[in-house]
Amino acid sequence: MPTTRNTYNRIDRISEEVRREVDRIIRDELRDPRIDGTFSITRAEVTRDLRYAKIYVSVLEEDRRQPLMDALKSASGFIRHSLAKEMIIRQSPELIFTEDRNIAYGAHIAQVLHEVGADQLPPPEEDETDA
Repeated sequence: MPTTRNTYNRIDRISEEVRREVDRIIRDELRDPRIDGTFSITRAEVTRDLRYAKIYVSVLEEDRRQPLMDALKSASGFIRHSLAKEMIIRQSPELIFTEDRNIAYGAHIAQVLHEVGADQLPPPEEDETDA
């Protein structure tokens, strides 16, 4: 019987493979005009019984976020079927797409830090040769 640590390693490997395959399927096989712009499949969490996979999607453009998520949810059956053909596992997990706002949040924090840093910098000193 596998140990808990081995089980988690197996689930982690399957989760990463699901993430890669779902990303490839979305980019190469889906033909939905709502799926465009800058997006990333950041991670996948597959349950231990392999019945469900939560797919985290990060979308950079705010105005394209909801249409893209709607398109992915409506295409989840197609993506699941394609995933089942590509992966050799007992059953293909049900896909649950959810927004991952970590990248957008990180970009926001970087922007705030940049603005705060610009406010904190002393004004550039004039060179004496210019005077």
